[in-house]
Amino acid sequence: MKEDKQLLVLTHLSQLLDLVTGFGGIIVPLILWLTKKDEIRGMDFHGKAILNFKISMFIYLLICLPLILLLGLGFVGMIVIGLISIIYPIINAMRVSNHQEPSYPLSIQFLK
Repeated sequence: MKEDKQLLVLTHLSQLLDLVTGFGGIIVPLILWLTKKDEIRGMDFHGKAILNFKISMFIYLLICLPLILLLGLGFVGMIVIGLISIIYPIINAMRVSNHQEPSYPLSIQFLK
């Protein structure tokens, strides 16, 4: 296995494709994880962390939809989820470039 820090950083930053395409933020990390998890050291761990985070944020977004009817609390939740979905991929890309472990808050462990 070889070490490719730039690809790991790119994998974390690829989540931001949601801002452009609406759905690429989960497809690109998934493809990178599936194709490179046996070749790049750490890709399996980082890929699972990213996918767990993206799936968790999607579930939280679905929970916020019915809460819109309850005094608009769903809008506040959606804004918070949006900010977390933008900030943490950037923070974790910087952490990976400094040889630190990524940490995604509120992430449910679907893939172990």
